[in-house]
Order: sequence, then C-alpha cells, then structure tokens
Amino acid sequence: MLSSRNRHRLFEAGFRVVSGLAADRWLEPAARGLGLILTFHHVSPDAPGTFAPNRLLSITPDFLDRTLTALRDRSFTIVPLEAVPERLARPGQAPFAALTFDDGYRDNAAHAAPVLRRHRAPWTLFVTSDFADQRGRLWWIELERAVRRLDRVQATGADGSALDLKARTDLEKVVAFEAVYRALRAGPEEHLLDTVAELCGRAGIRAGGLASELCLGWDGLRDLARDPAVTIGAHTRSHPMLAKHAGEAARAEIAEGRARIEAMLDRTVRHLSYPVGDRTSAGPREFALARELGFATAVTTRPGHLFAEHADHPHALPRVSVNGCHQSQAALKGLLSGVPFLAWNRGRRLDVA
Repeated sequence: MLSSRNRHRLFEAGFRVVSGLAADRWLEPAARGLGLILTFHHVSPDAPGTFAPNRLLSITPDFLDRTLTALRDRSFTIVPLEAVPERLARPGQAPFAALTFDDGYRDNAAHAAPVLRRHRAPWTLFVTSDFADQRGRLWWIELERAVRRLDRVQATGADGSALDLKARTDLEKVVAFEAVYRALRAGPEEHLLDTVAELCGRAGIRAGGLASELCLGWDGLRDLARDPAVTIGAHTRSHPMLAKHAGEAARAEIAEGRARIEAMLDRTVRHLSYPVGDRTSAGPREFALARELGFATAVTTRPGHLFAEHADHPHALPRVSVNGCHQSQAALKGLLSGVPFLAWNRGRRLDVA
C-alpha cells in the first residue's frame, strides 16, 4: 500500500502532466460538470512542520485567494449553497461553484473570512455543535499531537492486532500515524476514540480539549453569521462516522446537531455535511435520513463535479476537496476542469450507492 506521502506525490505529478499537456483545457468540455462544490477545512498562514499528517486539511489564505481568482478567471459564478438545486435543475448557465468549510474552525473567521469578503464570495460553514459548545473529540488532531510527543506508539487494532511502532524521528512518526490511523478507521468508532484517548493519556494530552482551542464558540459564530454572505450548515452533534452507528443514533446526531445550532443562532439550518463523508461514513441510509429530516442539500466528500442528474439526488452531492498537499496552480487547473474525476470515476456522474 502506498504511503500518503507517495500518493500525494503521484497526484501532484498527475496534476503537472495534465497542466503541461493543457489537458485541463482540451478535455474540459467532456469532464467539467455544470458546477462544483469545493471543500475546505483550515485556512492558516502557518507553515506545517515536517511531521504534519493532517496538512491536507489546511491551506494558506494566499492559496484561498488564488483559488477564488482561478474560479473567476475560468468563468465560474460563485453561488451560495442554497442556489445549487436550482442551478442543477436549469442547465445551460455559466458554470458555478459553491464554497463550503467543515467543522467550524476559528481560523475560518480569522483568515478565510477576510479573503472571501474581499472577493464578495458567499460561503457555507458547516458546524459541529459539540465543537461550538467547546467540547467533543477532534480525534484526528489528537492522534497527530499524541504521536508527535511519543517515542513509541502502541495500540491495538479493532481486529485485535497489536501495533508497536517506533516514533523517534519525523519519518517514524509518519509511519506510526498512518498505521494507527488505518487500523482504527477500519473498526468501530468507539474503539477508535478509546484508543486515541489512551494514546493522548500516555502523551500527557487531555482528550477532548482541542475544541476550545481550535473551534469557534457560539459568540464567534454569531458574529460570523451576521454577514449575509455566510450560510451556517449542520455537521452533526459530535462528528461521528454516521454509517458506523445504528440508524436511530445516526438520526439523533443529525437532528440534535441542527437543533442546537438553530437554538443558539436563531436561524433555520437547511444544509448538512456528513462528517468524514466517504463511503465508510455516509451512504444510502444517511442520504435517506437527510431527506427525511428536511434538509435542502447534504454533501459528501466523494469526489466529483455536479451534473444535471444530481438534481434528483440533492442529499448525496459530491465535492471537490482543496487539498493542502496540492497548493499549486496545476492542481487548481486540474480540479476545476474536472479532468482528474473523469479518470478516477471512469466517467461516472452519479455515485450514490
């Protein structure tokens, strides 16, 4: 199995080839959809260290600015998420882009909002209500911080396999993080959370203590929500991988997260983002729950542009991730053209199973 570092090197090489051959232009008519929904997480000017396994979730304000400029240069109209269903139902207009930010990080207000405001771009912030309550588990960051502090990482996989990995150098830490991450993601979420909490304890880190450091509280969200260009969406109560949980628990996570946001911000919430959002986290059952609970749209992290067929599946919309490992013009041109998705998805327009 390729390491994440090698995968990202291959992706970047692919983006350069597409750009060098100008395939982002001559294949664009066959690859580009009616529009796309872009996914962002952190926006920060801080440079990542040599051990930064979550760096794919963070871009700089400058790259956000270049992304918005590239959208305009390629004739995309930036629209609020609310406008996406109508755009899909009426093909033939200029290509559109909707901008979405997951989790509710403080740096979105500090570093993303000024750039978005300068471009007069509408955007959606998907809020996990426990994070806004300054609690909850940002376990992927907890795991990174624990591995950074530990010299040896010992854990038990969901299948009972024992992991015992050196973590003295940055390279060893990368290997250890990836091994533990893969082993835990493959099993029940309860085991994942318990194991990461154990590692945090050994590293002297309090599990559940990161939300107050990294995420906006309700006062900050109220300030942000005063901007008419900002839409607040729901991202569940505690950020679980919904498909790993029983149906009633998944329903409660979605409904309670929305209800908490509506109560604290005094506004109706019409849009949902599935946490993690891949096939292991959201599928037909979750799409049906979002529809039954009355959301206008719900977004995944399955990659792809939007086509007219998606008008019939507004609760299973794909997105295009703006990846912090690929902050280059070649990557931008490729993603906006749709060419990488033509290859990765073999031309499939719908991915809702």
